Amino acid sequence: MENRFGIKDAFLFLGLALLAALVVISMKQFDRQFDEVRAISAQTNNVATDLNSIKGEIAALKARIDAGIPVNIEPGANGSNNPAGQANAPKIEGPDPFGPIREAQAMPGYAMGDWFVDNFGTNIGKLTPLIATDVYQTWVEARVMESMAYRDVNTLKYTPLLATGWTISPDGLTMTFDLRHGVSFSDGSPFTSADVVFTFDWINNPKVDAPRTRAYFEKLESVKADGDYRVIVKFKEFVFNGFESIASTSVMSKAFYSKYTPQQYNENPGLLIGTGPYRLATPDQWRPGQRVELFRNERYWGVKPAFDRFVYYEVKDDVAEETLFRNREIDRFAPTPEQYKKLLDDKEISKRATNWEYYSPISGYTYIGWAERRGGKPTIFADKRVRQAMTMLIDRETLAKDVYLGFATPASGPFGYGTPQNDPSVKPWPYDVERAKALLKEAGFSDRNGDGTFVSETGIRLAFTLSYGAGNPFTDRIVLYMKDSFAKAGIRMELDAVDWPILLNKLDKRDFDACMLGWSTGVETDCNQIFHSRQVQDNGDNFVTYINPELDAAIDAARSTVDEGERMKAWQKVHRIIAEDQPYTFLLNRQSLGLIDKRIHNIRKSALGLNVVNTQLSPMPWFVPADQQLHKTAN
Repeated sequence: MENRFGIKDAFLFLGLALLAALVVISMKQFDRQFDEVRAISAQTNNVATDLNSIKGEIAALKARIDAGIPVNIEPGANGSNNPAGQANAPKIEGPDPFGPIREAQAMPGYAMGDWFVDNFGTNIGKLTPLIATDVYQTWVEARVMESMAYRDVNTLKYTPLLATGWTISPDGLTMTFDLRHGVSFSDGSPFTSADVVFTFDWINNPKVDAPRTRAYFEKLESVKADGDYRVIVKFKEFVFNGFESIASTSVMSKAFYSKYTPQQYNENPGLLIGTGPYRLATPDQWRPGQRVELFRNERYWGVKPAFDRFVYYEVKDDVAEETLFRNREIDRFAPTPEQYKKLLDDKEISKRATNWEYYSPISGYTYIGWAERRGGKPTIFADKRVRQAMTMLIDRETLAKDVYLGFATPASGPFGYGTPQNDPSVKPWPYDVERAKALLKEAGFSDRNGDGTFVSETGIRLAFTLSYGAGNPFTDRIVLYMKDSFAKAGIRMELDAVDWPILLNKLDKRDFDACMLGWSTGVETDCNQIFHSRQVQDNGDNFVTYINPELDAAIDAARSTVDEGERMKAWQKVHRIIAEDQPYTFLLNRQSLGLIDKRIHNIRKSALGLNVVNTQLSPMPWFVPADQQLHKTAN
């Protein structure tokens, strides 16, 4: 049979081609129109923001005038449109918290502008303060919100920020904070003592999903305003970190957050506003899946940092993140040890990136948490002998050497690396398979079937599922290493790799066998939040449901000890109890490894690691010289 292609067919195909072209053109027109609508919407938001900014500046000026503070209304006097990088502006009431930025401004090549682009390495579920539980939210909060004081990364002492100063009674029970005048939130509403009082009332409202933060304020009696610019804080009992907890808490806007009921607040993942140097495009419309992008807060009361914008990606794969760094799409890369070693030998990378490696007291530790109860019933891990055995079945020395390439050491407990809270007599549990098997036998598990597996007297096989964050090949390597270790001892470990929000939900519901996570630590770490029995309920962070009255008493004693030397001894007792009970298998203290684009200037080491710490509120002293800037922001 012969197929013929005639003139009619040609016209038909021509017509179809024209129709397809029209569809494509229409789609492009629609896309352009959609972009135009979004641009108009953004411009409308900007106009509203500018109007609010003017209101905020007027309110700030009025507050300063009412307080008798001299006001300079020359251009640039309050930090705006100052081509010299604000070297002489704004004038700061009381102690100046912006020394690190002023030092940077005096450096050769200092310039305002450019963006800092970073990567979370996972999907972030919430930005709303208090109810967010992942560390990445704190990266954002530290740029948007401010507290009454911040810890200097070099001296480790507290520097006034939203407060200009404070006094503390000799017994440590009463603290009086004098607040800074002329400060406004990014929506223009003025900052006063009412916002500070609202913050702590909101934290302590049991209807607000803030058990982790409330754990720090169990001994708090009251926070009251004494006029618009003074706050008086009283504690029922002395708590060693009472000042730190109060002074470093991000202050919430009463005008903004009081519009929501606790239930509305708990259910909204994107409520974030503050007095800080950066802001979300809108303080109430961010949702999971949207890129987190922070814009300069043009009405910021203090010395503005150099960067116009902070942008955060959510790329989970290590190789993909490395590609982003190679392409200069992100400015900072936290590589795996293997990637780090490889990139150090890469001439192209070494030309344009600085490398950093360091231990820090706040770097924290990785761990396996053993759920001692599930569904209201004890698990196999309720017996500490089982937990001890599980720890001894993991060769952490080899894990540190072969997987972390020596950039880690086995951890022995919950306190910061090298801090005096650690008892030097406590050593990490050894790798000892025979001793582990003996402990399991004591706990009622033995090889009853002759097949090399452990079974209880009631026929329950020693097996469990490990829940952990999905999407990271390096984490997968660690997990598979442990799975193999347990398998050699006759213990089956199933893998449950889930996205971060799902993992957090499992922890809150106490619906897991074991989990692998990490905790950050502090200059002086408070174990109350994680290990005290009070934190089992109300979605507290004792999600392994570990209960030990002796430990509770030891934590309470440490927290209430005034003398620092005696308090360190009390914390060391806490260390000994936790190391013996092994509610966690403390895996490793890891070195921080990082690569940062060389166009970023003024990066230095500090007592906390670097002079900018993602999770810590402090002035941003990094900058990019004008001739090296990659991102231009339209005025």
